[in-house]
Amino acid sequence: MHTHDLSGWQHEHRFQEDRHEAERSTRLVMWITAAAMLLEIGAGWWFNSMALLADGWHMSSHAVAIGLSAFAYAAARRYAADRRFAFGTWKIEVLGGFASALFLLGVAVLMVVGSLERLWSPAPIHYREAMVVAVAGLAINLLCAKLLGGAHHHHHDHGDHHGHHHEDAAHGHDLNLRSAYLHVLADAATSVLAILALAGGWLYGWAWLDPMMGIVGAVLVASWARGLLVETGKVLLDREMDHPVVDEIREGVEQGLAESFTRVADLHVWRVGQGAYACALTVVTHSPTLTADEVRATFAMHEEIRHSTIEIQRCDDSA
Repeated sequence: MHTHDLSGWQHEHRFQEDRHEAERSTRLVMWITAAAMLLEIGAGWWFNSMALLADGWHMSSHAVAIGLSAFAYAAARRYAADRRFAFGTWKIEVLGGFASALFLLGVAVLMVVGSLERLWSPAPIHYREAMVVAVAGLAINLLCAKLLGGAHHHHHDHGDHHGHHHEDAAHGHDLNLRSAYLHVLADAATSVLAILALAGGWLYGWAWLDPMMGIVGAVLVASWARGLLVETGKVLLDREMDHPVVDEIREGVEQGLAESFTRVADLHVWRVGQGAYACALTVVTHSPTLTADEVRATFAMHEEIRHSTIEIQRCDDSA
């Protein structure tokens, strides 16, 4: 019993350390991304490069998104002890991701409009100067990816050492950190598109390639935003009854209590934290002495179930 308590304390301590490291990395990357964003937007406007402007606006969306991630960490930490949050403050982070996705969609629309306008009304582009800025932007993106990637893998390693077989184990994945990490990777991709567009225009005179890459970048932003909306919306709407743990709980209860002819009549599982779930279940049993603790013991190996509410309905032997 004491060993279990110590182990739980160690996991929680590691978890908090990981969150602090992730928060520090996210905040640093936010400031770096914001500085690079201002550089690219200013240079794109000055040198008439739509691809560079698109990359800068794309980076602005990521600066906001990463800023939301940093804010979410801070808000979740600030209100962690507030008992009005029945299952903790993790969904603040998910809300930040959802708002970030909506902002991304708006930026994608603006990028398409600006690129189409440039296709219809071309303007001379200062390719050499724009190329220097685009390469610098890519280098900054790779630096940010390295910073967030280090925190991401450190966090994931602790989850692997935890030893649970689910991908979304209790300390396995930080949705907020992964969101920021993927934002930076997507930004690096649009920087590559900008470099290709500027190289094509500079070397071969393909001026149309610059606004076309702006449109391609907009499609990439919209696609990423859609994925983030689906991922965060699923958590916010508690739409996770297709998660493997649901069937495993049902199977564990019915197999573990088969001798008393106990069956799961109703089961609801929803996420309340990163890799942490709550469940409410009703069982029908022939056992006159079955307790909630005995039911809970049948799925005790699922450490991601942090809270369970159990109702027991008894039926006599004749029934």
